[in-house]
Amino acid sequence: MLRLGGQVIPINNVQYSSVTKGESLPDTVRTLESYADLIVIRHPDVGSAATAAHYASKPIINAGDGVGEHPTQALLDLYTIVEALGSVEGLKVAMVGDLKFGRTVHSLTKLLVNYPVEFIFVSPENLRMPADELDVVNASGHAYEQREDVHDIIGDVDVLYVTRVQKERFTDLAEYDQVRDRYVVDPALMDRAKQRMIVMHPLPRINEISYAVDSDPRAAYFRQMRNGMYIRMALLAAVLGKA
Repeated sequence: MLRLGGQVIPINNVQYSSVTKGESLPDTVRTLESYADLIVIRHPDVGSAATAAHYASKPIINAGDGVGEHPTQALLDLYTIVEALGSVEGLKVAMVGDLKFGRTVHSLTKLLVNYPVEFIFVSPENLRMPADELDVVNASGHAYEQREDVHDIIGDVDVLYVTRVQKERFTDLAEYDQVRDRYVVDPALMDRAKQRMIVMHPLPRINEISYAVDSDPRAAYFRQMRNGMYIRMALLAAVLGKA
């Protein structure tokens, strides 16, 4: 917003706001829209952005609602794929890691079912893609596989979308420790990948992609981050009628 010439009212800490006094999300949104032309909301509860949009009279942009969705990430992911590979059509897309709690893969899956792609979902059994997300894929008629070993599929994929195992989503840290290092993308794995493919990650990464991969021209995750700025600028301009 600043790069577009606008202003921002950051509310990153609700410690001193009325939220700590029990103010509801609808009331908070209706208060904040008195000061702004649109609201970007990042909230820990699934469905919070939809709730905010229901009560707001100003535009609401969902910047992440718990383990639910992250739509702007999906837009920048799609743009990055097209920028790197020229098209989405006919691609084989593998999503790897925490597919249960990873809101980025939920939103990207919903976006990619609009294109002729194939899906491979690679995760431990306890972190598989939720049934409601698979229902979306099934309803669209797309083919997909569920696998547990990334080595089995690395040579076939055009897009390897890696996600971190999210420690903050686990109530049992022993369970987290069992899966946190399950998938590591390193030069040895990349030696088995296509020469024309990309590795993506919504960031932040922990240790699921080796730093040695950063210099590989197929590593697209920092390009994703840069593209995110441009895509979100375009979205803000469009929503505000400035595009």
